[in-house]
Amino acid sequence: MINNPVLRVIAKIMIPLILLFALYVQFHGDYGPGGGFQAGVIFAAALVLYAMVFGIEAAERVIPAKVLKVLIATGVLIYGGVGVYTLLLGSDFLDYNTLAHDPVHGQHLGIFLVELGVGITVAAVMISIFLAFAGRGARR
Repeated sequence: MINNPVLRVIAKIMIPLILLFALYVQFHGDYGPGGGFQAGVIFAAALVLYAMVFGIEAAERVIPAKVLKVLIATGVLIYGGVGVYTLLLGSDFLDYNTLAHDPVHGQHLGIFLVELGVGITVAAVMISIFLAFAGRGARR
């Protein structure tokens, strides 16, 4: 598939649209279906498509394994950090009402941050799993 010009052109058109849709799902998750998990999987699917069309080495240059490990940890820290912060404010773990002056604003902020952490973690883990399995035979 790497030398197929039609696939390369279509992928160059589709990947930005897939990434844009992932951002839409991520940031619209507060108001409708979707959220961090779905957006993370969609984002990872774009990079999997990139790796399948342009090659594993090209995908690893776009997002190296060290960056993926940092993103996995960052997403988990964002998620857990919101919960710990609400504990430090004297409330229950992940009680979003205490995050802002108004409970409604606190709910929006809390859900946004938690879903962002989930999205980052899911995308990085899915890409890591794909690269681990896809690159096994190529590195021998």
